[in-house]
Amino acid sequence: MTTTEQLRATALAFRALHVPGRPLVLPNAWDTASARIVEEAGAAAVATTSAGLAWDLGAADGDALDRERALAAVARIAAAVGVPVSADIESGYAPDAEGVGDTVRAVLAAGAVGVNIEDALHEEGAGPLRPVAAQADRIAAARAAADTAGVPLFVNARIDTFLRGAGGVEETLERAAAFLAAGADGVFVPGAVDPVTVTALVGGIDGPVNIMVGPGAPAVAELAALGVARVSAGSGIAQAAHALVRRAARELLDTGTYGAMAGGFDYGELNSLLGSDR
Repeated sequence: MTTTEQLRATALAFRALHVPGRPLVLPNAWDTASARIVEEAGAAAVATTSAGLAWDLGAADGDALDRERALAAVARIAAAVGVPVSADIESGYAPDAEGVGDTVRAVLAAGAVGVNIEDALHEEGAGPLRPVAAQADRIAAARAAADTAGVPLFVNARIDTFLRGAGGVEETLERAAAFLAAGADGVFVPGAVDPVTVTALVGGIDGPVNIMVGPGAPAVAELAALGVARVSAGSGIAQAAHALVRRAARELLDTGTYGAMAGGFDYGELNSLLGSDR
C-alpha cells in the first residue's frame, strides 16, 4: 500500500510538471492496458479520461458511473504504472461538497495524486453549469480533504463554458478566479483551442492552464509558445480506439476481410508489457 510519504512525494513531483511554456502532455488512459502503453510511450504522468473509463465499465459519461467502480479502476491504473496518476472524477461522484471530500479521500487511497473536477451539470432540466459558489464549495471540500490527509493533491478545475456553449473568455475567467481562490491549483478549459482565445485564457488565469486537444487543434509546440502548462487528449484516444473496433468488426462481418487490423500492437510486445511488474 502506498504510504502518505510516498503519495506526498509523488504529488509534489506531479505538481512540478506543470510549467507554462513547457506543458505536461497527457495522452489520457482508461484502463490498465492503455495506462501501461501511455507510460511506455514516454509520458511523465498518466491521466484518466472519465468518459473512456465509464465506457470501459459499461456506463455513459456524465455522472452516470458510481464512485466505487470508478475509483476501483483508478486504483488498478495507479498500481499498474510507475508515474504519477491524475484521476478525472467528473463532478466529484457526489451530490454535495461533503461527498466530494469523501471522493478525494478515496482518490488518495487509490494512489492518485491529481483530480479533475468539472462544473457541468448533467441532471435533466438543470445546467448547463453549476453555480459558481456551489462549485467553489466543492473545490474547497476537495482541497480541505487533501490538505487534511497531508497530500498536496493537484486539483484541476474544469470549466465547461466553451464545451457546453455557456460563455466565453469573460465568464471563464470569472469562474477560474473563484475556483482558484477556493483551492484549485490549475484550470482546465476543454473546447478552447483557438490561439487568440488560449492566449486570453493564459493571460487572465493566475495558475496553470490545461487545454484539451484533438484533430484540428494547434500542435503542442504552438500551445507551449502560448504559455499553456498542460495539454491533454481527453476521451479522444479512447474514441479512436473504439472507432477502430467498429471498423474492424464491420469489415470482418460485411466483407470478410481484415484490413482494419493491420498495424496492430505486436502480440508478444503487448503481452510482455502487460505482464511486467511495477
